Amino acid sequence: MASRPDPGRVAVPVAQRLHMRYSKHGRMRFASHRDFQRAFERALRRAEVPVAMSAGFSPHPRISYANSAPTGAASLAEYVEVALTRECDPEVVRQRVSDALPEGFDLVTVVVAADRDLPSRLHASVWRIELPGVAAQTASAAVQTFLAAEEVVVSRMMKDGIRRFDARGAVCALSVGDPEQGQTCAILSAVVRHQAPAVRPDDILTALREQGGLVPAAPPRVTRLAQGPLSADAQQVADPLVEVTG
Repeated sequence: MASRPDPGRVAVPVAQRLHMRYSKHGRMRFASHRDFQRAFERALRRAEVPVAMSAGFSPHPRISYANSAPTGAASLAEYVEVALTRECDPEVVRQRVSDALPEGFDLVTVVVAADRDLPSRLHASVWRIELPGVAAQTASAAVQTFLAAEEVVVSRMMKDGIRRFDARGAVCALSVGDPEQGQTCAILSAVVRHQAPAVRPDDILTALREQGGLVPAAPPRVTRLAQGPLSADAQQVADPLVEVTG
């Protein structure tokens, strides 16, 4: 007699995929990517979003996260894809999930996915790096030294040990903005190409310290402002969801 299929191993077909942009700010900038995953999946359950599950002995939600910001950095542009078992109104999903997320995590945009190529459109990021106690002129001198170099090698501890790599090649643009009136706080704006290994804001700060002698008086405040397709002149980053929906 043929054995019956185990219902627990059969996945319900995917009826719709949603691409979502979320932000993390305030104390949640110190939350790890895994912390967000747990909070997000709880929010989806509380909002009664019909998330598709994988088949097998240990089903899990069909959610794909793309290029998350490092722990300690705030972000206005984090992306995730969620597969659903039935079609839902994207705006209703956004509102319900946003209400269920803890303070500091915000679901900003939800659109119907036209394809599954979202990760491949995240070519670069725009970072804002605030340097308390650093004068704009001091930061400008360090930035000029960094940009004039063909290569700036930095070291970072990774899973397989200390790795040395070039931090200069990934930086498409780096400039110093004016601080708010009455404050001594240089503000860096960086357009950084995504590559392996990833060049993070702390790698750029390490390079500025080693190459230009820039040492902030207090811990820097880092925020990702955008990530997406890189412009032809490598100076701007477009919205990947706008590209999908036209």
